[in-house]
Amino acid sequence: MKEQSFQEKKEEWQKNVDKRLQKSPERQNRFETSSGIEIERVYLPDDPSEGYAEKVGLPGEYPYTRGVQPTMYRGRLWTMRQYAGFGSAEETNQRFKYLLEQGQTGLSCAFDLPTQIGYDSDDTMAMGEVGKVGVAIDSLEDMEILLDGIPLDKVSTSMTINAPASVLLAMYIAVGEKQGVPSERLSGTVQNDILKEYIARGTYIYPPGPSMRLITDIFAYCAKHVPKWNTISISGYHIREAGSDAVQEVAFTLADAIAYVRAAIKAGLEVDQFAPQLSFFFNGHNHFFEEISKFRAARRLWAKIMKEEFGAKNPKSWQLRVHTQTGGSTLTAQQPDNNIVRVTLQALAAVLGGTQSLHTNSKDEALALPTEDSARIALRTQQIIAYETGVTDTVDPLAGSYYVENLTDQIEEKVLEYLRKIDDLGGAVVAVEQGYMQREIHEKAYQTQKAIEKGDMTVVGVNRFRLEGEKQPDLLRVDPTIAKRQKEKLAALRQRRDQGKVDQALRALRKGCESTDQNLMPLILEAVKSYATIGEICNTMRDVFGLYQPH
Repeated sequence: MKEQSFQEKKEEWQKNVDKRLQKSPERQNRFETSSGIEIERVYLPDDPSEGYAEKVGLPGEYPYTRGVQPTMYRGRLWTMRQYAGFGSAEETNQRFKYLLEQGQTGLSCAFDLPTQIGYDSDDTMAMGEVGKVGVAIDSLEDMEILLDGIPLDKVSTSMTINAPASVLLAMYIAVGEKQGVPSERLSGTVQNDILKEYIARGTYIYPPGPSMRLITDIFAYCAKHVPKWNTISISGYHIREAGSDAVQEVAFTLADAIAYVRAAIKAGLEVDQFAPQLSFFFNGHNHFFEEISKFRAARRLWAKIMKEEFGAKNPKSWQLRVHTQTGGSTLTAQQPDNNIVRVTLQALAAVLGGTQSLHTNSKDEALALPTEDSARIALRTQQIIAYETGVTDTVDPLAGSYYVENLTDQIEEKVLEYLRKIDDLGGAVVAVEQGYMQREIHEKAYQTQKAIEKGDMTVVGVNRFRLEGEKQPDLLRVDPTIAKRQKEKLAALRQRRDQGKVDQALRALRKGCESTDQNLMPLILEAVKSYATIGEICNTMRDVFGLYQPH
């Protein structure tokens, strides 16, 4: 079969775009500069070099270097999904509603540490941490309050939850049912990425084997019952926050993703059954052009891996769809207003790199959870990029830049070197168990810190351009009575719920955990609906699966 010329590919692409525009028009009929110069949908070389189609290509087509949608932000802007959550479900519900009123287009929920590791607020392990770094969710009752007045058929929700992801997803599904929204119409994401917890973050519960089982159970359940849900957000963000560089961020994230795909296939799933529901989560960091190139290289690599290694046939299985959060570790407690500038540049890089969803950090997050005012400024940063800069008017505007294309190629090659090394070790799970990725990150973090302390790397306001006698800004303070109130709420819940139903649901869950071939999601959903608490559900699984002990 004769290979298509680039001109033929371009003509076919244009026909596909025309069909798409009939169903889903672009945001406006004409895009132009302030001087009236018309802006084309995409810019292409008149005489593309050899290999251009295979390496760079056309937007919305394999290998997706130029983006996963053919019209990108001309058709639809990225989801502006500000991360929020603190104190009680009532307080976080108010913050969610405030952000939606301010123009946010999706929710992103932060949970407190006890929730993240499956303990109730009245557990001794939760002491001093209830509601501190996110919202406290102990039962379906809290989830009902958290989402009160928020139409789950119209708003997508991302939940940063990993070890107990199945429990929080079950709570979300149950609230949807109570709102009259069937699970088929729910949209959102659970992070559900346990390997990066072992590598970089630490909020794990169970050992790798049962943890991978829970993940693939979510894949299988959602493919059938919650088809619009992203079943995992494979996260390079926390790998970068732990001190990795951009290459390590992409390499270790893709290595984890490969491990999840292999585990799902081993569990009997067809690759195209679950792969379209996989999503990714990257960091937006300071080196502007490296960050843009990182996104482009990651998309190209994932497309090749899914098509060539796993034989995926559905183009949606080849697409690396990504949520980005600007770099928390780059924020400084000194001169916090400088963080607005950092976040703006990081967000702009993510947009130029083609992100599907974006959270911009608030200026005060190096000091405390964000105030309402600083959260609004962070959201306005996205809105200004979207509506005032013109960077959304054409697809992948930096394509063809000698520098960007060279950086994209070099990042791809360096990532491949890491992937080959990890594969030689036996894959990501073995590499994690041997501490390989952890050591690589620690070494890079050490080198970076040394460079900052020696002054070889400038951090404005920290090791250069300091201010004397800085005033600390007003900070958000979490209500110190939150733990007491959560404990009282739990005691009241346990008094009025049907304990017989709870016991029955937890016995069924234990039996399911002891089996090897039963999907646990329906059992967890039944336990949630009986108003079993997150601690009771996770303790049932702890008893069977045990706890992960790092080497």
